[in-house]
Amino acid sequence: MSVAELLGHASSTLAVTSDSAHADAQILLAHVLQRDRAWLIAHSEEPVSPERMAEFEALAKRRSSGEPIAYILGWAGFYGRVFAVNNAVLIPRPETELLVDEALEFLRARGKEHPHALDIGTGSGAVACTLAAEVATVQVDATDASARALDVAEINADRIGVAQRCRFLHGDLAEPVRGRRYDVIVANLPYVPTADIPPRPDPVSFEPRSALDGGPDGLDLYRRHAPDLMALLAPNAIALLEAGPDNIDALAAIIAHAVPDAHIELQRDYSNLPRYIRVQA
Repeated sequence: MSVAELLGHASSTLAVTSDSAHADAQILLAHVLQRDRAWLIAHSEEPVSPERMAEFEALAKRRSSGEPIAYILGWAGFYGRVFAVNNAVLIPRPETELLVDEALEFLRARGKEHPHALDIGTGSGAVACTLAAEVATVQVDATDASARALDVAEINADRIGVAQRCRFLHGDLAEPVRGRRYDVIVANLPYVPTADIPPRPDPVSFEPRSALDGGPDGLDLYRRHAPDLMALLAPNAIALLEAGPDNIDALAAIIAHAVPDAHIELQRDYSNLPRYIRVQA
């Protein structure tokens, strides 16, 4: 079977569960053949060996079940880098890059010789590793309640070359760093209301529930974290806390109650939807 025939057959199968069936098929076949998508287009009549065909069909079957492309490939892009991912971690979202932009801008403007940053609920470590990679003097602490997630984060820190400046700590929220203070705190905690977590075959349903489920209103973990926030922030520091457009105002109210003297700003994502709050101590 040729490249074009294989892609056509797979696209028809994937269309049942995917809105990007042809692109998904191209990505998976390019991965199997160790080529890029441009090569597939230029070599559409190239025959595919039975071995590679079987490998491709196995991956396409996984995708047709709804499994995210990132889990099938074992990696996801974030802030111009490639991060290892598996079903122990949330797949990094483009919206979170805006939060990283602001954290980096603040760290650079602060001009501190050895700034300290904290990433609460680090998951794959994409945010923590990016901060360390972009600011050569920053020391990043990152926590997660999942030991499996921290294994992935450590792999990513090693791959990107920032392991010496990223410390991954196992524990609940900020408990592993109690007593320390930070110039920047970043948190992308689970914020999806329990009732809104989609069933399969939605790709989101394949991600770890512990990284998605924020309780009835999506803010259970933020509610538990809020009382500790002030003690974690160094003087004139900031915290950047991500949530969803539907509960970001409620998150701002929780933080305002816990840190009454802080200045809180609502920040928007690429679609101009409210996405995270900036808390200035």
